[in-house]
Amino acid sequence: MVSTTVFFLIFTGFTPFLFSQENNLETIFDEVAQLLASRDFSSVIELFDSLPSEEAEKTEVLIIKASVFNSAGRSAEAREIANRIIANDRNNTEALMVLADAAALEGRERDRRNFLERVIAIDPGHARALNDLGNLALGATNLFVSGQYFDRALAAEPENGEALVGRAVIYRYNRDYRRSEQLLNRAANLYPQWARPLHERARLYKSAGFYTDALTDLNDALKLEPDNYWMLLDRGTVFMDVNRKEDALRDFSRAIEIEPENFLAYVYSAGIKEEFGDYAGAEQDYRKLARLKPDYYFAFESIGVIKMKDKQWAAARDAFLDAYRQAPREYSYALLAAINWMRAGRQNDPRQFLAQVMRTAPRDTLDYAMLRLFHDLSGDVDVAARVEREQNIHTKSRMLFYLASYYDIRGNVTLANTYYLMVQELDVTASIEWRLNEWILAEKGLGFRVER
Repeated sequence: MVSTTVFFLIFTGFTPFLFSQENNLETIFDEVAQLLASRDFSSVIELFDSLPSEEAEKTEVLIIKASVFNSAGRSAEAREIANRIIANDRNNTEALMVLADAAALEGRERDRRNFLERVIAIDPGHARALNDLGNLALGATNLFVSGQYFDRALAAEPENGEALVGRAVIYRYNRDYRRSEQLLNRAANLYPQWARPLHERARLYKSAGFYTDALTDLNDALKLEPDNYWMLLDRGTVFMDVNRKEDALRDFSRAIEIEPENFLAYVYSAGIKEEFGDYAGAEQDYRKLARLKPDYYFAFESIGVIKMKDKQWAAARDAFLDAYRQAPREYSYALLAAINWMRAGRQNDPRQFLAQVMRTAPRDTLDYAMLRLFHDLSGDVDVAARVEREQNIHTKSRMLFYLASYYDIRGNVTLANTYYLMVQELDVTASIEWRLNEWILAEKGLGFRVER
């Protein structure tokens, strides 16, 4: 009987492994390989269940079946098989790898690490275990230890793709771009149908500012994996770097279609839509972002800005209140909530809220003085004098905006416009107050156009 080598790609998110089996199982294994390629795990398990008992209980067959269970997310069944093997052969490294993979699926990282360490204690050159330990260390930002594991994997298997890419990532983080590129070139040449070396090399080129090369690699990688969320996200950010924002938005929109519950693409998509004037689309993205990641308070901030521009004062107030709840030391949100509260109703409406906020603000700060001004609706001359004396240009710009808003609400339009123009002259652009100030000046037909 002729022995044949069959490669099974077990899609668990871990490195594929090699399995050898006799010719009488070749036909069914070919069918298994095809089903795995289409991720039809249920049919694969049915095929294994159809094997004669003497074949089905072979250790090599059980290992593959357990790995398929892991691939299907059925880690308890994978563990049951692996534990049976370990009971008879406690040094079976592939069964230990199944247990490590099951632990990873179940979020038991300590157990996973223990299983992997048992594997390399038995087989110090077990490349997949070394790679997994390297990735665990990388996830913990322990670059030195991670690099050591990848080096050991490469010493055991110099052409191991996961080790080549993993070590290259460590070199990139350490800004050793030359050695990183060398390893990624090698991996890309060895495995031309594998997208990850191209993806990582694109990240390297982006880090070094070689955007054209990064786009070339990302385009090639996406030909191999057109539905890869992270590749689309990375290409979108490169498009932004080269000011191709329409292309970037297409990639972010496609990424959202693929993984609608991943928050990151919404951050970029919403920002571009807002810049393009698609406020309804931007608000939709910001609201989705706020639901997925409520501690990302910038989403509430942006909703508040959009609602202010649409003069929906109550809705803007609510958005800034949400932002303030997530970031209770960001007093700008409390002041913006108060401004919109006043515009939506009576000027005394936010008084109780401001009193609560003032209890947390340091009394010697301009933030406290401005909160008190909106609370008391008096004392503006003293506050204005303090703002005029302020040396920190960022603080001064913010406070000038709130003074302008105070006078605007109180009906002193001339003084309000004076302060709005002073904010623009300071040109401190990295703040929500500056964005709102530019919009207000455009609404009023005042100021000058700032080219960016």
